[in-house]
Amino acid sequence: MEGGVAEADVSAFRECLSLSWKNPFVLRLALSAGIGGFLFGYDTGVISGALLYIRDDFKEVDTKTWLQEAIVSMALAGAIIGASVGGWINDRFGRKKSIVVADTLFFIGSIVMATAMNPATLIVGRVFVGLGVGMASMASPLYISEASPTRVRGALVSLNGLLITGGQFLSYVINLAFTTAPGTWRWMLGVAAVPALTQVILMAFLPESPRWLFRKGREEEAKEILRKIYPPQHVEDEINALKESVEMEVREAAASDKVSIVKLLKTKTVRRGLYAGMGLQIFQQFVGINTVMYYSPTIVQLAGFASNRVALLLSLVTAGLNAFGSILSIYFIDKTGRRKLVLLSLFGVVGSLVVLTVVFHETTAHSPMVSTIETSHFNNTCPGYTIATNPSQWDCMTCLKASPQCGFCASRANKLLPGACLISNERTEDECKKEERQWYSRGCPSKYGWLALIGLALYIIFFSPGMGTVPWVVNSEIYPLRYRGICGGIASTSNWVSNLIVAQSFLSLTQAIGTSSTFMIFIFITLAAIIFVIIFVPETKGLPIEQVENMLQTRSLNFKFWQSSPQSAQVPDQKHQSV
Repeated sequence: MEGGVAEADVSAFRECLSLSWKNPFVLRLALSAGIGGFLFGYDTGVISGALLYIRDDFKEVDTKTWLQEAIVSMALAGAIIGASVGGWINDRFGRKKSIVVADTLFFIGSIVMATAMNPATLIVGRVFVGLGVGMASMASPLYISEASPTRVRGALVSLNGLLITGGQFLSYVINLAFTTAPGTWRWMLGVAAVPALTQVILMAFLPESPRWLFRKGREEEAKEILRKIYPPQHVEDEINALKESVEMEVREAAASDKVSIVKLLKTKTVRRGLYAGMGLQIFQQFVGINTVMYYSPTIVQLAGFASNRVALLLSLVTAGLNAFGSILSIYFIDKTGRRKLVLLSLFGVVGSLVVLTVVFHETTAHSPMVSTIETSHFNNTCPGYTIATNPSQWDCMTCLKASPQCGFCASRANKLLPGACLISNERTEDECKKEERQWYSRGCPSKYGWLALIGLALYIIFFSPGMGTVPWVVNSEIYPLRYRGICGGIASTSNWVSNLIVAQSFLSLTQAIGTSSTFMIFIFITLAAIIFVIIFVPETKGLPIEQVENMLQTRSLNFKFWQSSPQSAQVPDQKHQSV
């Protein structure tokens, strides 16, 4: 059995559900801390829909791809800083205070964005939100992990993942709700201040992490919390195990120099943990998930669905599937194991990306032609088409790529028939729509658009249960206690740096090499991720956090990922069998 803990009669998932009546304190703690994950998810989802309307209000945003990417990615730049300092704040001031600071920054950023009068102010608000999200992205799962019973630790940390995807889903619902309201995107971005304020209030009534309290010598406070978490017959064993672990860490700290990057890399257990933790976080982003979440409505438009509202509605489906995948993760992560689940997830992602690559290639190859007659019907012909030496060979994709100032007005009889290549502005768009035609400025009409939606849906279904959750779970439990804050900060920073690179380059890549080739790049990265997981990522299922270090110390490479490693099988600790 992976992890070395005998299977309980009742699955970890069902035990997690039973907490609502057996030990509601633990579930309340996990849900309250998990609001940080909800904020993370909400920000990820809300900007994708808000961006459609920000482009309408600020014309320079509409015509400049780099400015759209900046609005999305400046939050990620803030998250990099937030995650970087978050490790130190977590170790110095505690997990609870870190979460409250993150909420405060998120609250400030939401207000700034909602009242922004220009793109520059909007970007400043995005940076504040990013600082909060970066801190919360590591503090929330760390807090939940350190205050959870071992048997359901994976499921409860996965609950944070569920709240991330739940926040994404709710953001699409709110985006749809405000599509016809005055202010549209201002409401979309400003509503995020409410859950941030809610979490500040809830955290005031929750304790600090017992592991952090032990580390700071506040043993009586820690014991009191552990008595609320574990059943009476197990609590003393847990207290003794945690006390021994912390005492060992303190002795090690006293006998060694101050923690440094060099020392981290020289320590075998920490180095192996960082390989696995950082690698998972980096690959989580480079397989392309946040191109789907940040730009989902834009991708839907690239697939041939012109309306902003339709794009948001269809994106809501992918967000719902993402939330559903997180529920599957809660069920499977303590049943199947972290490593096997993430590998199954990656194999599914490869298949989904192949579908998307083929679909967008076919969409581009079979784009509707530009009709000289249809174009001359209007008085706003695209300048590039006017001076073209071969206008008879122009199709919709040629028109859109000619200039950001050009758009395609589809034929009234059938959107797949030849249409008009026109200057892209409000007047031209209105003239096109008045004749009951469809206006395209991001993608072209296509009979393959529904296949793109299927590809997106499959991508989310496979990604969410494994790669969407496992990296955060593994990072919350794989590092020795003394290094947990700083290593978690390093791993989270690597996640946000990777996120920034992908978000800042996606739209530019689609313009430079095409959507199909962009998704093909993600295929090769995902194949590399599969190889990485097989070689470097250990199984931590069922292992008490105190014993993960021993497993890393003796672990060797295991290419037969479906089999348990000998080391992990030697953990017969029965006290972790039940909650």
